[in-house]
Amino acid sequence: MERIDASRLSLNEVFGVVATAEVGVYRVHCNVADTAGEIYDCEYISRPDDLHGLNPTIRRWLDDHPDYSIVPYTPPADEDIRRLMPSLTARQLRLGLMDAGITSTEVVAAIEKMPTERDRKTTAVEWEYATNFERCHPLITAIGNFLGLTNAQIDLMWRSASQI
Repeated sequence: MERIDASRLSLNEVFGVVATAEVGVYRVHCNVADTAGEIYDCEYISRPDDLHGLNPTIRRWLDDHPDYSIVPYTPPADEDIRRLMPSLTARQLRLGLMDAGITSTEVVAAIEKMPTERDRKTTAVEWEYATNFERCHPLITAIGNFLGLTNAQIDLMWRSASQI
């Protein structure tokens, strides 16, 4: 294994610093030079206890620039969290619904209540033949709404089903 010569790393410029959910941990948007001499912009995650690579240089830069404006952490919006949820297999989705006390018959009944024939047919095909389901797919929201579920309830069921 080749040893990295940290003396060849350099921090050329800092464009922005954003706090994360972890205290003292920052996302640093910067321009760096790596050990091969390549120069590029990157996002570097800097932790206070990391003594490796470019981190000591970045931490020194942060200490030397106490008035630099660090963007405070903003928790992700619910929709952003939903987009990051794992897809579920048809098996996981159906077992998750069953665990929540929702039967396939109830799902089919919800599909039959959709406003247009096209919606009913399209959703029925999705429900019957899809092998994977995405949390943000309109089918999930539509069926959830017809079943009287809130987004928070669907999220909880989704997380639980992802562990099946």
